[in-house]
Amino acid sequence: MGQKKKSQIIVYTSGTFDMFHSNHLKMINYAKGLGHVLIVGVSTDELVSSYKAHPIVPFEERLAIVEGLKSPDIVIPQRSLDHKEVVKNLHIDIFVVGDDWTGKYDYLEEYGVKVFYFPYGAGTSSTALKKKIYESYSEIKKRIDNHDNPDIVSK
Repeated sequence: MGQKKKSQIIVYTSGTFDMFHSNHLKMINYAKGLGHVLIVGVSTDELVSSYKAHPIVPFEERLAIVEGLKSPDIVIPQRSLDHKEVVKNLHIDIFVVGDDWTGKYDYLEEYGVKVFYFPYGAGTSSTALKKKIYESYSEIKKRIDNHDNPDIVSK
C-alpha cells in the first residue's frame, strides 16, 4: 500500500519570550500562517541560563503569556536547543525561529523539516529592552546619589 498523505501541516516555533514584545507576537503569528497546527515551545529558565543571562520574567509566567495568545494551538516547555526529538516525536513539518539563530537549525532539514529564520530586523528585542531599562535606572540612580545633602553643612 502507498503511504498516506499527511493532511495537516504542523509548525513549531520556540523562544525565551522574556519581556514579551511585538516581535515575539509577529514571529508566532507568522509561524501560525505557515500551517494548520502551531506548537510553541517556551524555553525553561534552566535552558536559557545555560547560554545567556537568566530571564527577567519567570518561566511559568512566560508560559502563561504565550498560552494566552490566540495563535498557538499547543504550548510546551522547551528544555533543549537540540530539536531532533521534538521534530520526530511531534511530527513537525516546519520550524520557525528568530533570525538571530540563522544557520543553527539547518540540520533539521535532514529530517524533512523546512526551517524559516524570522527576520526580527531593527525592531524591539528583550536584550534591547533590558539595556534601555538598565541605562534609565542607572541615570536616575546617578542623579539621586549625586546631590547635595541639605542636612550637612559644608565647612
